This record gives sequence, structure tokens and C-alpha cells, in this order.
Amino acid sequence: MVLAGVLLSSVLALFGCTVTLGMRYNKDQAQSLCLTKACFTVASKIVKALDRSADPCQDFYQYACGGWVRKNPLPDGRSRWSTFNSVWNQNQAVLKNLLENVTFNSSSEAERKTQFYYLSCLNEQHIEELGATPLIDLITKTGGWSITGPWEKDNFMEVLKTVSGPYRAQPFFTVRVSVDPKNSNSNVIQVDQSGLFLPPRDYDGNTANEKAYLDYMVELGLLLGGDKNSTQSQMQQILDFETTLANITMSQDKCCDKEKIYHKITIAELQLLAPAVDWLDYLSLVLSPLDLNDTEPVVLYAKEFLQQVSDLINKTDRSLLNNYMIWNLVQKGVSSLDQRFENAQDKLLESLYGTKKSRTPRWQTCIGNTDDTLGFALGALFVKATFDKHSKKIVEGMINEIRTAFKDALDHIKWMDKQTRMAAKDKADTIYNMIGFPDFILDPKELDDIYYWYDVSEDNFFQNTLNFYNFSARVMADHLRKPPNSDQWSMTPPTVNAYYMPNKNGIVFPAGILQAPFYAQHHPKALNFGGIGVVMGHELTHAFGVQGREYDKDGNLRPWWQNSSVDAFKNRTECMVEQYNGFTINGTHINGKQTLEENIADNAGLKAAYNAYQAWVQENGEEKRLPAVNLTNDQLFFVGFAQVWCSVRTPESAHRGLMTDHHSPPKYRVIGTLSNSPAFAEHFQCPTGSPMNSGHRCTVW
Repeated sequence: MVLAGVLLSSVLALFGCTVTLGMRYNKDQAQSLCLTKACFTVASKIVKALDRSADPCQDFYQYACGGWVRKNPLPDGRSRWSTFNSVWNQNQAVLKNLLENVTFNSSSEAERKTQFYYLSCLNEQHIEELGATPLIDLITKTGGWSITGPWEKDNFMEVLKTVSGPYRAQPFFTVRVSVDPKNSNSNVIQVDQSGLFLPPRDYDGNTANEKAYLDYMVELGLLLGGDKNSTQSQMQQILDFETTLANITMSQDKCCDKEKIYHKITIAELQLLAPAVDWLDYLSLVLSPLDLNDTEPVVLYAKEFLQQVSDLINKTDRSLLNNYMIWNLVQKGVSSLDQRFENAQDKLLESLYGTKKSRTPRWQTCIGNTDDTLGFALGALFVKATFDKHSKKIVEGMINEIRTAFKDALDHIKWMDKQTRMAAKDKADTIYNMIGFPDFILDPKELDDIYYWYDVSEDNFFQNTLNFYNFSARVMADHLRKPPNSDQWSMTPPTVNAYYMPNKNGIVFPAGILQAPFYAQHHPKALNFGGIGVVMGHELTHAFGVQGREYDKDGNLRPWWQNSSVDAFKNRTECMVEQYNGFTINGTHINGKQTLEENIADNAGLKAAYNAYQAWVQENGEEKRLPAVNLTNDQLFFVGFAQVWCSVRTPESAHRGLMTDHHSPPKYRVIGTLSNSPAFAEHFQCPTGSPMNSGHRCTVW
């Protein structure tokens, strides 16, 4: 009875602080309320996040998230904060308790390695005692660096092989072993353009961030023993060289069309294409101990870039090439060094992203590092401690309901021809679900076998980092002669995210995201469908997006659409490109083409999840409503969706996101998607011509 009294007091308090929506919903006094503890708790959170003073038909993001934004000022040291960050913080706290447990005892060697690695990262006293010595010794071992001392001349290939192979730095271009896009049953060597450390320039050509980057480069050079004057001039040369590389790097827009950029050739043909590198020698070292010959197939994704970078290497002074390669190696090692190096990185991040100077707690940094290196062993600990075994079955059922809704919607798409529609349904049926975690992590022997070759000590964090680079290189090489592993995940179980794998035609939902506010077993279905349901629909839709549609149901890159439907699809996407081009953040427009893939997934994901929820209601009847929220369950679905995206960020971070992120800013993931939804406009009674119901909708799926 005490509990009942507390619950009654809570609901009365909630009712007392609630402002109604007026006539924007059909209030049904007779409908029963959900009076469980879970419903009270989630109702309270929803009410606190809302801004009732905002008109949902004018700015639904403000209506759904205004209260959350007021109550969540940006934490010091953060350039952005969102519900995703909040859930990841919770996951990190769980992992901290597990790894710091003095009675830690496990039958798995891999799980013990996670604790050793984590403790080595926490051992700041030892890291400070070593200072820069570990990296200086590594540079010397690699042949030296003219910025900090003597270097061995005429050893371009030896340095390139060393920094690219055992240390995975990969300047100029990247090498990986992965599924052949045109033969999903085999792995193949893949060569692509490299990522750049250089901050992207603003649309207006402002290069202020490059000065901050140069200052960072110089500071690292000095910390490693360089002379101030020579370090400044040589780092400027490295920066200029990287700028030249950036100018020949293929743009993000061109990288999207995998069919056009896929080129499969032999190592011998690659040698003729880009002769500045001895490719057989290079790849044999990077993929050691494999036995390669010049007939080995290689898939290229940046053919023109490789030609141009070969020419650039041939005409660039060897001292500059060496400086650039060692700079790449330095970047791989600085995060494992003492506080001076962390301070230098923080200063750069402050300039690029506007973060306030505040050190992230060391334990959080170390949890993130442990997840990056031993994520599946760490995931085993996380899953055993937190994952509800019933969730997997419930989530599987939700995915199937959303898949059915997506397929049903295909019947109403007039722009798609019958043959392509049937093939699309077939592909949707074939999508493979991976939920929570890969099964092998709960088998100690299998888990130990995965990490067998990774040596971890309890007291040498820098060496653990180097050992991991060596280990990952060995694992990559081992994949080449084996068929693709269907249980191989790109995200670890604690990760708060999800993804689609085109080569496997699979969707993955790690355990880390299968919790509130995305999903909770005892939350109303409206919230679960609006949260994790939209995420499911989003990932499923990637199978039919700009890139995903190029892969067939077996994960092979091949044309399987009729040309008429390809043309119609591209025409439909133009509307969405223009729509998102019109949205601005702090006066800067979103790039509708850059974000198109994700915008398509957001819009179709919401539609599929909403239709799946409607089908659930039709079969099971209306569920009870939340107390004090004063929303119908249909309205609750849309509020639940929007509140997943509540976030705050610095202006610098927001601007950087517009330059580099394939996703639209959170505000417009809500506004753009809901303004295209007839169901949203109906349930919030938004008049035609209002911002959230302009009367001009863009739909693809």
C-alpha cells in the first residue's frame, strides 16, 4: 500500500505540472492509464524533456526537446552531448565497476586481458615516468626523423612498410582485407585513398583551423625533442604536403557510387598503375606471413588517386616523404603517452570543436580505449552483467514487424516496376538480423582463440598499444585466405549505435543501444516503436538507399534494378536533396547530397516503424496511455522518436558536422523527417502551410 500511495502522489504531481496541448489531440477521459512504476518513470522523463510553450506545428524539435536542452548544459570538455552520449556514459560506468572489481575472476583469458589493458591505461604514474621515451625509441627503431634527429636516407620503402604494416599507420593510402563487394563469399585485398589528419576547410575557404593544426604539429615535434626553428619549418612542409594530398583526394560525393569506383586488378597491374611503390614487396610485408605473387587480385576504390599519389611520391623530396610517414606514426602513438601530449590534443580539439578545457576522467578514456582494442571480450563482461535474455526475442519480433511494414509499403510505390519491386521484397526477406552480441563471445574458448595472439601486460600501456597494432595486422592478413565470417561484427556489444552491412545484407543492433530511451521491455509499445523501431527501420532502409541498393540480396555489388526504376529513384531523391539543402544551422546550409543516404533512411525508417506500430495496435488493441503526459499513443510515438535526438553542441562542433557528417544535424533529423510524414501532421493537427506541414513532402520509400 505504501508503494501505491507513492505512485498516486507521483501521478498527481505530474498532472499538476502538466500544461495541456489544447485542441491538438482528441482527449479521451475514459481511456485507462498505465500505472506501473516503469510508466511513471518514463512519463516523468518525457514531461521534463518537453517544452510545452512551443507549438509542435511550428518547431517540433523545440517542443519535444526544449526542456531537455535547458536541463542539459554542455558538460565541460565536451563538444556535443546527446541521449546517445548519456547512454554510453551509463554503459561506461557499468564497465568500470566490472573491471575495477577487486574480486574480478574469469575463466576466460581474453576477459582477464581486458582488465590488464584497462589497468595499464589507468597507471598514469608509470606513463608519466616513461614520458616521450617509448615513441622516441620507436621513431629511432623505424629509421629516425629529421625533426628530432638523424634519419636513414634512401629507405622510403622500408619505412613505408614498417609504419603501414606492424604499426598500421598507412600514409598515402590504406590497405585492408574485407569482403569482395562483387563476390560476397570471398575476402580480397582492398586499396583505397587514405584518411587525412588535416581538418577540412570551411566552404568559404577559411583556413584558421589549419593554423591550430600546425601549432599542434609543432608542439608534438618539440615534445619529442625537436629544435623550435627547424621543427616549425619542417612541420609547415608536412602540412603543405598533406594539403596537396587533400587536393587529389576523391570527394565524399564520388565515394558513394561503389559500382563506379570498384576496380579489380592484379598486383602486377597495380604496379604499372602506381609505380612509385613496390607493391608486391609492400603488400607481402603488410599482410605477412601470407605468400603473395603478382597475380593476386586487388580491389581499388580510388584508381585516379593512386595514379596521382604515385606521381606525387616520385616528385617529392625523400626527406619530406620520410617526415610525413613518421608524422603518421607519431599520430598513432601520442594517445598512449604522458599528460603533455594529452594537453596538446585537448588544445587542438578546443580550437576545432569549441570544447572547454576540462580533462575527461581518465577511467572514461581508458574504458573507450579498452572497447577499441578488446571490445568483444569487454562485451562479454557487459552482456553477462546487463543484457536481458528476453530482449533478443522481443527485438527480433519487432524487426520482423517493421520488415513486414516496409514490404507492404512497396506495394504502394508507383515509381517502381513490378520486377524490381519483387526483387526488393526478396532482399528485405533475406536481411539477416544480428541482435545484442555475437554468440561466440559467451564461449570462453572461442573468445580466447580470437585474442590468443594479443599480448597484454598490466603495466605498459604504450607497448599494449603497439602490440594491438601488430595483432590487428595479423588478424587482417589471416582473413584473406578464409571465407567471410558471418559472425564478424564491426561494432562491439556495449556500443550505442546500429548499422547495416551491405556485403552480408545484415542489420546489427548491439546490446548497448537496446535500452532506454531507445527500448525498454516495460515501456509502452509506442515508445519502443518510436525509439528502437525507427532505428530498425532506418538500418533496414539502408539496404535500399543510394549505396545499399547497389548490392543484391546475397550482398554482391551488381545491377539488379530495372533501368526505369533506377532513373525514378534518382528523381525522387532530388526532392530530398533540395529539401535538406534548405535547412540551416547558424546560417550554414546542410549539404543535402552529402546527407542523402541517411536522410532517406530516417524518413523511410520512421514510416516503417509507425506502420508497424499501427499493425501491432490493430492486432493487440490500444495500449494504456502514460499518466500526466496528455498525449495520445500516436502522438507519443512521434515524441519518443524526437526525444531520441535531443542534443546540444558547440557552434564549432555543429559547423564541423556540417562539413564532414553524413547525417543531418539532430534537429533536422527530427524536423525534416516529421515534416514529410502525413501521419504526424494528422495526429498533431498541423494545418497545411505550417512549418511542420508545408504541403510539399519528399518521399522515396
